Amino acid sequence: MRLHPMRSPLTALAAALAALLLGAPGVRAASPAVSAGTAGLAAAVCNAYCDARDPALSPQDRQPVTAGIFSRTLTLHVDDADAMGWASVDNGNPGDEVWLDRSFDGGRTWSSGSKLGDTTVPAGQRGRRTLMYNVDDWNTEGVGALRACGKAGDRPDIACTQWARTTWNAWDRRTAAATALMTSFDRGTKLFGGNGWWTGANALTAIIDNIRVSGMPSYRYAIAETYDANIGAQQGNFTNEYLDDTGWWGLAWVDAYDLTGDSRYLATARADADHMTAYWDGTCGGGVWWSQARTYKNAITNELYLQLTAALHDRIAGDTAYLGRAQAEWAWFRGSGMINGDHMVNDGLTSGCANNGQTTWTYNQGVVLGALTELSRATGDTGLLATARTLADASTVRLAQDGVLREPGEGDSCTGDGPSFKGAYVRGLGRLDAALADRPYSGVLNTWAGSAYAHDRNALDQYGPHWAGGAGSSDYGCQQSVLDLLNAAG
Repeated sequence: MRLHPMRSPLTALAAALAALLLGAPGVRAASPAVSAGTAGLAAAVCNAYCDARDPALSPQDRQPVTAGIFSRTLTLHVDDADAMGWASVDNGNPGDEVWLDRSFDGGRTWSSGSKLGDTTVPAGQRGRRTLMYNVDDWNTEGVGALRACGKAGDRPDIACTQWARTTWNAWDRRTAAATALMTSFDRGTKLFGGNGWWTGANALTAIIDNIRVSGMPSYRYAIAETYDANIGAQQGNFTNEYLDDTGWWGLAWVDAYDLTGDSRYLATARADADHMTAYWDGTCGGGVWWSQARTYKNAITNELYLQLTAALHDRIAGDTAYLGRAQAEWAWFRGSGMINGDHMVNDGLTSGCANNGQTTWTYNQGVVLGALTELSRATGDTGLLATARTLADASTVRLAQDGVLREPGEGDSCTGDGPSFKGAYVRGLGRLDAALADRPYSGVLNTWAGSAYAHDRNALDQYGPHWAGGAGSSDYGCQQSVLDLLNAAG
């Protein structure tokens, strides 16, 4: 495994010594987006070695991506052993130019003022290569990517390869997807995408789960950094006007507590559950409102409340209060009518307290599975797992298209709320599957994961919205969802 050994600033000598003593170092979080043209020349990065190292010293040469321009071939070369890369141009002419771009936000931005290793083909030759540059900046939590770029002589056209990186902290499909997700972790705000709130809670949960299932601790720092930077945001304790947002954060902090044992995370999860409890009332016979405006009682908020209160009971010795709330929530939810005759969960209730028939979003089918699994653990009632299995049997069939999970109305964009839904679904399905002796859903999870890996992934291990393949963008919502899938599938 290739892991980051420490976080304090390192000189090149100290970094090399750390690599020798502690094993191969790895990467850290994405630095804030650097606007093109604003950064000027990039400061040299020093990890095991400093930038501008001779490629002749590289112990290996892997070539993940190439591009062509006017019969020239541009190639990105990577040294996985030292986490560095260089660019080359071949079949060219004197005066042809080649350089590297480096990005610390997954290729969304880079500094156009710093063509790393910029060089030209000398007279009498047909090719040229740059010096080697680090992919990541371990001292500033920069999760990086490189691409090779070039131009033919004095022609204005520029071509670049796809973005790619080394296999450091990316040695299998799970760790590679986690590393790609961390390129969206904003070093300034400590939120994914810069300001992702409930979606950021889901992305952090996917990272925490990945640490547990993959054994790679390199991004563990994101837990405390997110907490410390945002504990006072909005209404404090990760609460805001939307009660489902609060539930997502509460579950993220339960997950953080399970991994770290840090009691402050459990205390915040309790504060989140208590905040939600304040918005439970007798309208429609019970249930938590979606928002503080008290205009809508919906499925996702109450599923999250069920899972959170059950989880707290399972982690607080001698608790009876949270267990009582969880049992009351399930009794109400089961009788609310939101579970329809097809064993699918519609979005919520009408003002007249009837099932509103709205879309059966994937996350509404998935969170309830994790919630019932947690409540079964709390009570010892295996009948809850049987109920969850009935729901899962329905959703794994009804939500699949051509054998692969697809969100109702799934679009080509990875921005907004919807791209996070499928991740919440497979997370819940995976937790139910792990609680069942015969592991009935491992096959379908692996089928979906195999399809996404084969058909929905670029050279940087970024994923799009369609796990069966197809056109689409990439952003942290889609990346979080596929990481949840890969975590669940193994």
